[in-house]
Amino acid sequence: MLELLREVGALLEGHFLLSSGKHSSKYIQCAKIFERPGYGEKIGKAIAEKIAAHKPDVVIGPALGGIILAYEVARHVNARAMFTEREDGQMKLRRNFHIKEGERVAIVEDVTTTGKSVLEVAGVVQEYGGQVCCIASIVDRSVGKLPFDVPFYSLVKLELPVFEPDDCPLCRQNVPLVKPGSRKHSS
Repeated sequence: MLELLREVGALLEGHFLLSSGKHSSKYIQCAKIFERPGYGEKIGKAIAEKIAAHKPDVVIGPALGGIILAYEVARHVNARAMFTEREDGQMKLRRNFHIKEGERVAIVEDVTTTGKSVLEVAGVVQEYGGQVCCIASIVDRSVGKLPFDVPFYSLVKLELPVFEPDDCPLCRQNVPLVKPGSRKHSS
């Protein structure tokens, strides 16, 4: 998996503002994988194999990074695919998507760092009466235990440097900060 990330140019180096608000010298841009549909299919199938035993009725991911992944995983587990998106800063189910009471839902995303986006998606699933049966991501770059109470799977675990903004060596070196993620911050 790490070789694939490097091959497609998904493993970036620089000074990045993560969606968690922390800084890092490395960033994973999984969208580069999905530039090549054959790789997207392989990734979807690999995650589907890990979660198939949970028998999800729905596979859902947060926009943007989870849209194509949810589709590919759902295709391989014969489930419906959908995605959540932010509206006025809140994660919501839009576009006439609907989760039925009691449906088993697998949440997928490209990169898991803190689990915050997944928990927001889980909240939406629960609002509709769905049951989160498992969570999966392409890359787990978390530090410490993730706040999930259902099984979590990833295709690769990467321990990449993460810094608090006020203790960031890249900031001290005046390396320009880039914000590639999808969640809005208040600085």
